[in-house]
Amino acid sequence: MKYIILLGDGMSDNPESEHGGMTPLMAASKPNMDRLAALGRNGLLKTIPDSLHPGSEVANLAVLGYDVESVYEGRGVIEAASIGVNLEDGDLAMRCNLVTLEGEIILNHSAGHISNDEAAELIRYLNRNMGSETVQFHTGVSYRHLLVIKGGNKQLICTPPHDVPGQPYEPLLPKAAEPSAEETSALLNELIRKSAILLENHPVNVARRAAGKSPANSIWPWSPGYKPAMKSLKELYGIASGAVISAVDLIQGIGVYAGMDIIRVPGATGLYTTNYEGKAAAALEALKDHDFVYLHVEASDEAGHEGDYELKKKTIEYLDGRILAYLLEQRDKMAEPFTIALLPDHPTPWKLRTHTRDAVPFAILRPGDEPDGVVRYDELSAAEGCYCQLSGNGFMKLLLNQP
Repeated sequence: MKYIILLGDGMSDNPESEHGGMTPLMAASKPNMDRLAALGRNGLLKTIPDSLHPGSEVANLAVLGYDVESVYEGRGVIEAASIGVNLEDGDLAMRCNLVTLEGEIILNHSAGHISNDEAAELIRYLNRNMGSETVQFHTGVSYRHLLVIKGGNKQLICTPPHDVPGQPYEPLLPKAAEPSAEETSALLNELIRKSAILLENHPVNVARRAAGKSPANSIWPWSPGYKPAMKSLKELYGIASGAVISAVDLIQGIGVYAGMDIIRVPGATGLYTTNYEGKAAAALEALKDHDFVYLHVEASDEAGHEGDYELKKKTIEYLDGRILAYLLEQRDKMAEPFTIALLPDHPTPWKLRTHTRDAVPFAILRPGDEPDGVVRYDELSAAEGCYCQLSGNGFMKLLLNQP
């Protein structure tokens, strides 16, 4: 048997009084998702342990069946693997956003979704002016970059910037969780303040302001950790070969540690403008010589962080009509159809503009399974499915039909 997980990042939501109590997932026109739910079996999955922050790194590791509390080492170390940075013992890795500060607040977490080329120029500039034998900046994608501090202490209190849009940033600056981390927290605060001075009038930001765009006028480091000890999916579940398709370096990094091949699709952006058709085609091509494909689509999460209900609904419709429709069409033509699962990693409610830890809806279409009577794919319908609510590695074992 072969498998595809189609993951719509942050796709689920909370019903609100606005829009008739309909979440974007409920309101979207998504005939293929509904068909998948009606032909398959459904349930809810709790991806975030109560002890951990509801981040995408935690949630995607959970979807893939990892014991997150034992392997989690922060987001930065995962993204280091994605961009080919080899961490040594004692290296502290942190995600390093380029953000927009306006007055005393964090205006947005993404510097207005700055382009790769603009961001790379700024990160190189910061490395020339703030880098040292101890501190190194590494270029990632768009606003997502990496900060490595040799000998840094991970016992820090850090706030993900996407959790706090519009909030004053001074109370949110990194703090030591214990005395041994005071030196590291002081260094981080110095780097943030110095970056704001260096970036303020950089030509990239001058041009962005002139074009009416948000400037990337500060760094924001968060999610500290050391190199994790993770088993591959082959070691955990006997999956002989796997592939991951994503525009997001975090997901690619998880794929590296999980022993999967990374497939990069031209035009994949992580936004609603991404190359949906290219991703769908790449997934089926990968299935020819892989047993397992993890197809990740970021767009709905970014729409949720922007607080844009209509855009989030549109991203769901795009995933339905431009990816899932093709996968189901091709699956129906195969002599040996693959198993396909659909789910988000976590909710990103458009009204809250941040992640929550609520259970997410999933649907699994497996050859030979009898439908469970659910006829729509959304947060409330999935709760009526035969699988009820799972947690831990329950989803992955269920998908692979393992005891």
